[in-house]
Amino acid sequence: MPELPEVETTRRGITPHIEGKKFAEVIVRETRLRWPVPDELAAFLPGLMLNTVKRRGKYLLLATDAGTLLLHLGMSGNLRITETSDQTFKKHDHIDFVFADRTVLRFNDQRRFGAILWTSEPSENHPLLATLGPEPLSAAFDEAHLFECSRNKTCPVKNLIMDSHVVVGVGNIYANESLFLAGLHPKRPAGDIELADYRRLASAIKTVLENAIAQGGTTLRDFTNAQGKPGYFQQSLAVYGRGGQACLRCEEPIRQMKIGQRASYFCSACQH
Repeated sequence: MPELPEVETTRRGITPHIEGKKFAEVIVRETRLRWPVPDELAAFLPGLMLNTVKRRGKYLLLATDAGTLLLHLGMSGNLRITETSDQTFKKHDHIDFVFADRTVLRFNDQRRFGAILWTSEPSENHPLLATLGPEPLSAAFDEAHLFECSRNKTCPVKNLIMDSHVVVGVGNIYANESLFLAGLHPKRPAGDIELADYRRLASAIKTVLENAIAQGGTTLRDFTNAQGKPGYFQQSLAVYGRGGQACLRCEEPIRQMKIGQRASYFCSACQH
């Protein structure tokens, strides 16, 4: 599933090609996504200017003066830039957003768990966004926030940082990597962790996500960026997917277990 770094990579890839341009046409070939594609998009989107392309968690927000398109890539979705002259459609090319200069933003989603929604209200008030925690790369996310959210919590710290109400965008891969970098065992009770440890963890989350974004995200199964190219952060993974292999720090075997039904990888010697 595309996570925050993959979505941010996509945002940065498509923005220069579409921001500041007018929608000319919306071509919907398949309406059955996670939620039905709004019928009215094809009627009122043409003529509107796309002012900004932003991201909130794993949602892309395409803002116009009349409202905002919310795009979610789901399990296998991707966006790519092409032109109206490109009629070489791929299977599962469900929607084209055509701009006045003939640029096309094409949405492809094999499993159809993605979403394209519309709101005329402020996007931050949308039910899917209103209760999200802070962005992990923002100043609002720090050790004090994690410490406060963790008080009286008995859940594993890995579950805490994967809770989108606490912080957005720390998916399973990046939670594993961040906890290793911070030296924290993923099953350690969140409420038992001190402020100094959360300082290391908050810093580790920012570092891991920034590095993943710089390298174009992590290639697992379906993800490609806006140019159709895979990300390369997978080559830098320290623990995720390395069960039984030697720890890069101490050479002890990386261990694997299920935490909250998700695969968790850690070094029992380096993480406490």
